Amino acid sequence: MVAGVGLGKAFPRVVDALRGLEFGGGSRINIPIAVLLWLMIYPMMLTVDFSSLLGVGRRPKGLLVTLLVNWLVKPFSMALLGWLFFKRLFLPWIGPELADQYVAGVIILAAAPCTAMVFVWSYLVDGDPAYTLVQVALNDLVMLVAFAPIVKCLVSGASSLTVPFAVLIYAVLVFIVIPLAAGAASRSLLVRRRGKDWFEGSFLPRFRPVGVAALLATLVLIFAFQAENIMGRSAHVLLIA
Repeated sequence: MVAGVGLGKAFPRVVDALRGLEFGGGSRINIPIAVLLWLMIYPMMLTVDFSSLLGVGRRPKGLLVTLLVNWLVKPFSMALLGWLFFKRLFLPWIGPELADQYVAGVIILAAAPCTAMVFVWSYLVDGDPAYTLVQVALNDLVMLVAFAPIVKCLVSGASSLTVPFAVLIYAVLVFIVIPLAAGAASRSLLVRRRGKDWFEGSFLPRFRPVGVAALLATLVLIFAFQAENIMGRSAHVLLIA
């Protein structure tokens, strides 16, 4: 965070040039961010074995709870909380225009559930890795069809902003479909050719540093892009925190 804000203040022209690089006209998808996210997401998607979905009906209660919370509770409860705090309680300090943007931001954040990082949380609490794999695989498939309509509906309902549906479709394709398909295809091909033991014991460990480095670089770049907003609206940052 500090490095990103520092770079944004020290090299504003370079940061502005990077910010202006987008896929096509009107996509609003930044190319440097997209590349870094691919490098971050692809190693995670390699760990998802979609054949595990064959066991989806063995213990359905946990899966139903996960789907219920991720898609019916979390986005809608965050939309309500965002509306309450930004459109009502914090409105005198942030103003109506920024309130709409902040509401949209928390809705998008809530509607994008964590995917492969769930493996980390499961490992830390000594969870069942096989069952975690089923949950992640199922959630990734639901996200393909549920994310865009939920975000558009909630953002339009909780704020005066209108999210172009094309932008959401672009985001789903670029940040979910492409890395998910690439990860699934790579896993299937390499496991078939070299075996599962080699894939999990030799291939996957090589990509872990890439994913971590891409994650850190993404955070630095995002905070560099928002350096002016963070420094100029530090009180808003404290309110949101």
